[in-house]
Amino acid sequence: MAGKDDLKLLGVLLSPFAVRVSMALSLKGVSYEYVEEDLSNKSELLLKSNPVHKKVPVLIHNGKPISESLIIVQYVDEQFVDHSILPADPYERSIARFWAAYFDDKVFPEFYGMVKAKTVDEREKKMTETFAAIGQLEEAFAKFYEGKAFFGGDSIGYLDIVLGSCLFWFEGVRRVYEVEIISSTKTPLLAAWAQRFGETEVAKKEMPDADKVVQYLHNLHGTATK
Repeated sequence: MAGKDDLKLLGVLLSPFAVRVSMALSLKGVSYEYVEEDLSNKSELLLKSNPVHKKVPVLIHNGKPISESLIIVQYVDEQFVDHSILPADPYERSIARFWAAYFDDKVFPEFYGMVKAKTVDEREKKMTETFAAIGQLEEAFAKFYEGKAFFGGDSIGYLDIVLGSCLFWFEGVRRVYEVEIISSTKTPLLAAWAQRFGETEVAKKEMPDADKVVQYLHNLHGTATK
């Protein structure tokens, strides 16, 4: 019989969505089994656990699968009581959820469109749209989180995990394309936040090395690794 901490996470090393789940589990201090998936040859377990989208991450708890990273993080927060991830206040919780959804619906698609772009014009267009979307997060930090070290207050929380899970991708893109997605000149609040986040124990433990992203980008575009 599986115990309450019988957890298995299906993920991919470079998936920021899987990384945010591992960060949430790390914050909670719960142990779990990590299973690396090959998305070019998806396992039967993944296809069975997420038959609708057939993608990672999937958290399997006591044999029951939970899909979609934002939902998984909320589930983890509700299931394990140590270290609250979502704000306790209903209004603050709604704000965090709004901006988390904004990041997934607007910021990341534009950013990844820039990464996948095959022409300079396409990349520059997506870059402009990415900067505009990130600018909205900078304004949100100034409006809703002024004077706080993190979106979660004194310690990292829900929105910190959502945005922070992509920082290694931002760094990889900076190294390859010499483009700073979060910069001290355009987004100084987020730049300072990113530095603080990168120094947290959970970031150091769970965030993949940006070198892996650099390798992926060189392979993606058929360029030699620097």
